[in-house]
Amino acid sequence: MTSVTIIGGHGKIALRLARQLADYRYDVTSWIRKGDQAGDVEETGAKAAVLDVESMSVEEMTEAFAGADVVVWSAGAGGGSPERTVAVDRDAAIRSMDAAVAAGVPRYVMVSYFGAGPNHGVPEDNSFFTYAQAKSDADAYLRETSLDWTVLGPSALTDDSGTGRIEVGEGLTSSHVTRDDVATVAAYVVKHDVFARTTVLFNNGDTTIKQALDAIV
Repeated sequence: MTSVTIIGGHGKIALRLARQLADYRYDVTSWIRKGDQAGDVEETGAKAAVLDVESMSVEEMTEAFAGADVVVWSAGAGGGSPERTVAVDRDAAIRSMDAAVAAGVPRYVMVSYFGAGPNHGVPEDNSFFTYAQAKSDADAYLRETSLDWTVLGPSALTDDSGTGRIEVGEGLTSSHVTRDDVATVAAYVVKHDVFARTTVLFNNGDTTIKQALDAIV
């Protein structure tokens, strides 16, 4: 049975993803910061682990990753202070990558965002700059590891019902995508190991998720 660890397990995408993976009979463990979030996680069919990535060392994460086949990073500071954004979205993410390597986890899926990268274009005086830079730094670090990584870059997120359809490809302009569909994309990537060392930028579109993703590998 494939074992998946989701970091940031109480997030809207993570809960949707955990439910899909549990329905596929995967062994899912979702890391959460607060014990009172455990019920929401367990309702998805996943196991809840109360672990705070912001304070965990590489060694502690390595131990917690034992037996995992895939790590999915879906955590974030959630618009907190710039200091906490750096601590979670960059520093803790990077520690989790080092820990995944140390634990022998083969695959790592990063839920990033559409504009992340060295040319994210967010000016330093913009409140979004710290997040944009932190995610860009974490993604860049991941791409230099020995992990079979996949970076997911969804565009602006909505809580509309999932459509099951996306668009991907060169020259794509950021638009919007539902959290339901992001979770379905992540689940498809977890289920299929052909997306190693691939970055997937996507919006909602006209092509089924399976067809759109199969066309890029």
